[in-house]
Amino acid sequence: MIARRSVAIAALALLGAVLAACGVNNVPTLEERAKASWGEVQNQYQRRADLIPNLVETVKGFAAQEREVLTAVIEARAKASQVKVDASTITDPARFKEFQDAQNQLSGALGRLLVTVERYPDIKSNQNFLALQSQLEGTENRVAVARRDYIQAVQAFNTEIRTFPGVIWARLFWGAKAMESFTATTGAERPPAVKF
Repeated sequence: MIARRSVAIAALALLGAVLAACGVNNVPTLEERAKASWGEVQNQYQRRADLIPNLVETVKGFAAQEREVLTAVIEARAKASQVKVDASTITDPARFKEFQDAQNQLSGALGRLLVTVERYPDIKSNQNFLALQSQLEGTENRVAVARRDYIQAVQAFNTEIRTFPGVIWARLFWGAKAMESFTATTGAERPPAVKF
């Protein structure tokens, strides 16, 4: 009786070692790796969805102040250049005042521009646009890396459950089914639209 029991335990231990050595655990290991990779793809999509609108709004906020100052300069310049000046201007008080007012408006707008430049030696929106561009590139790269890792994990899993001996373990023990690989949607080759 003890001998039979010892033989049975030894047989189970041997069977366990054979099963472990022949890859029976590869199927769930690769399945979990593929699931984790898909989770990372979703994480990067969420990061992109959260980050881009916030970055765009930040840039718009900085650009708005600068846009107001630059618009005032452009408008004042346009008004100043519309006032026709000739030799008779200096003798006509109304035309002279019109010319002087237009120039004063341009001077005031330029003064506000200079104050903005003094406050922000490098116009902030330029830095913000560069930072936005960098963040967008980085985000898209992270998404691409997560997609690539997922595709590789699914390929390893699907190969394991379709080849010998993994196909045996997949059907007998795990009931594993092939996973879908990432496929791009129509239009995914175009980057997301960013509007200001």
